[in-house]
Amino acid sequence: MAANMSDCNPNALPALLTALGSDKTGPSMDETWSYHGICGMLLYLSTNTRPDISFAVSQVCRFGHDPKKSHASAVKTILRYLKKTRDKGILVNTNNNLYKLNLYCDADMAGLFGRKDPANPDSVRSRTGYIIFLGGWPIIWKSQLQTCITTSTFESEYVTLSSSLKVFLPLKWLAMEMIERTSGPLIKDTRILATVFEDNQSAFYLATNQKITNRTRYLLCRWHWFWDLYNKKEFAIVKCPTDKMKADYLTKGTPKEGFESNRLSVQGW
Repeated sequence: MAANMSDCNPNALPALLTALGSDKTGPSMDETWSYHGICGMLLYLSTNTRPDISFAVSQVCRFGHDPKKSHASAVKTILRYLKKTRDKGILVNTNNNLYKLNLYCDADMAGLFGRKDPANPDSVRSRTGYIIFLGGWPIIWKSQLQTCITTSTFESEYVTLSSSLKVFLPLKWLAMEMIERTSGPLIKDTRILATVFEDNQSAFYLATNQKITNRTRYLLCRWHWFWDLYNKKEFAIVKCPTDKMKADYLTKGTPKEGFESNRLSVQGW
């Protein structure tokens, strides 16, 4: 292993429960391995077969310009977790309906608060996490900080819903085009059933009832673009219980029991 941690002690979690900050006053990284090189390898792994490390990898990749000892320690935490789960990935159940396309989207409101300088706008940026399932197994997932600063849990959840639909709906249309161009009457008569799962009551209500008030009119220009597509039944939105939100472990560090339950529902182990 490039980080010389082949014989390291295994770890049960890929990230600490507290968010990883910039740590400007902390000691510099003193490891002999390349921070950029290891992060690049982890990023490749997290985007292809390991959504369970996506949040942790997203955190460490933000500090490649000036890695501190705390950031190197976070990288080691991921590597120790991979040592414990080195033979794992995603278990695919081929018995599921391949024409069901589901989106689970979640957000963590201002998760960096208290971990960065409060004068820095980044200290209150929220994190988006979403997973798209085809036939019950994940094909696309993302964990990233939001580009705008949101001012409430509702707004951060709604931004996640709106932005993730920009990935979800084109994927549905691509699948429909592939079906239409495939020969065979049984396939041609099939339609993609697209469903979005949202666990925030306010975001769910605004997306489905579409009633603008003085408190929500500021969202109108940027985030309501999908209303017409919802009304045309291009997709359905379902209220999801918080404990069933499969994108939860993409937004923050979670305790072992919750993390493993989330991983089981997504990756099958």
